[in-house]
Formats: sequence, structure tokens, C-alpha cells
Amino acid sequence: MTHVLAKTIISLVIIFSLSACEQEQAAYRPSFSEQAPDSANTIYLFGIHPLHNPKRLHELYGPIMTYINQHIDDAEFRVEASRNYQEFDQKLYAGKFDFALPNPFQTLNSLQHGYQVFGKMGDDYNFRGIFLVRRDSGIREPIDLKGKNVSYPAKTALAATMMPQYYLQTHGLNINHDIRNVYVGSQESSIMNVFLGHVSAAATWPIPWLAFQQQQPDKADQLELIWQTEPLINNGLVARKDMPPQLVQRVATLLTRLHESPLGQAMLAQLSLSRFELATDDDYLIVQNFLDDFHHAIPDQPE
Repeated sequence: MTHVLAKTIISLVIIFSLSACEQEQAAYRPSFSEQAPDSANTIYLFGIHPLHNPKRLHELYGPIMTYINQHIDDAEFRVEASRNYQEFDQKLYAGKFDFALPNPFQTLNSLQHGYQVFGKMGDDYNFRGIFLVRRDSGIREPIDLKGKNVSYPAKTALAATMMPQYYLQTHGLNINHDIRNVYVGSQESSIMNVFLGHVSAAATWPIPWLAFQQQQPDKADQLELIWQTEPLINNGLVARKDMPPQLVQRVATLLTRLHESPLGQAMLAQLSLSRFELATDDDYLIVQNFLDDFHHAIPDQPE
């Protein structure tokens, strides 16, 4: 066993054990980049959009950053977590991240803010919006939501907001007038809002719902997935254009070959992902096609 392999196994053991430490989670405070200690290596911030809360993002993507650091000399990659979509958008469009994992909508927008696509998450079939309702809600068709509240993470969440809104708009509802759209800040919050009865339906996407089922099965049993949208392209991997091309290529190679080893497969499994893939700017033109359809169907955006 090589030294690198041993260090990676240790990192995985530590990170997987965190999920069992309920008391430690309650006292957790996310460590953002500005609080990190000094390093002799060049530091690169890798921004992850709010797929989960900051603590969970560090748990899931910390081992991957450790893996990259072990394979690239004179560089230190650090997860940059954001508390919500608005904060992530501000950092991304201001060029704060050196590398980032934005959703497809943010990926498309980042091209106008000094970034380029070098890869993406695989499993495009999973990038779809889903609707959750309480099993005792009596809701069976979209029209049953008329006059009711629907929760979403944020206006710029593509799979969990824009795609579900397009679904409702094209299935008999006027989302500007027939329902109240409630933006609650995170995927987990959207799910909890329907569980608690604050809204009649929650929009999210499959990965957070799978995590909720695994982590809170008793609550999840009281909910059901009732509708889902068609899929789109999955989240992108972008690098700021002033990053050294050789460095971007090295990161791309490491990420897109993770699935080739048992350790990499273990890290990917924690993301509910089979692999990362190479991609280019042109792959995200399909997102613009969806946005054109979205704005045509919903010319006035919901408040």
C-alpha cells in the first residue's frame, strides 16, 4: 500500500465516522476559507454550490480535496462552502472561486464571469426536479395545489426550482397566480417544510431526497414522491480562466478517473454519483434552450 493510498483511506475512515456522531454535529461550526491556517502552498478555493448545508458539503467533498492535494504538489485545494444560493452566486460571479461546482444554470452564467467548463457530474438522469407531499395530503394532480404553498430552495436552483415551476406551469397551473412560491434557502429546508405542514408540496431533486431518506427514515416515511420532471444536464465543473491550463487538466484527470479505483468509488458513492466526466462550454447550451422555454412559458417571474 502506498503512502498516498494509506492517507486517503485514513481520510475516508475519519469522514465516514462523522455521520454517526450526532452530538458532535450539534456543536459543529463550518470552517470557511478565510478562517483557514496559513500554508506554504498556493491555495485554491473550490466552491461547491449548496447541494447540502455547509457541514454536509465539507463531509462529502473534504475527502476529494484531500485526494487532489495528495496528487498535486505545491497546491492546496480547500472546499469553500456557502450558506445559501445567494451567497454562492455572489462569490461565483465575483470570481472568488478558483474552481467550482455550480448547478447548470450557474454554470451557464459563470461563462460570462470569467470561467470555463472543464467537466461535469455524470448521471444526467438524476438531474431532475421532484415533488414531495405528505402521504395524508390528498394531493394527486398539480391542479390540487391551487391556492396552496409550494417550497423551493432558491430562485436560481435549476433542478429543484425552475424545472419544477416549468412542470407546474405546463400541467395546468399558473405559478404566478394559482400558488404561493416559498423560497426557503436549502434543499433540506424545502423537504422539512412539507414534512412540517408549512407547505402543501416541496420541490427538490433526487440527491437530497435520497440523503433525507437515509438520514431521517421515520420522517421520510411520511412523505411521498408524487411527480418528477424530465432530466437535464448535471452540475458543471468550472475553472477561472486565469488558472494554469496544466493545473486544470490535472484536476480534470483526477476527478474523471475517480471511478476507476475502489477508493474513488467509495468517495463518489457518498455523493450518490457514479462518476465525473469531461465537458466543455458547449455542453451547457442545452441549458439555454431550457431557459428560453421557461421564460416563454412563464414571462413574469414569481415573487
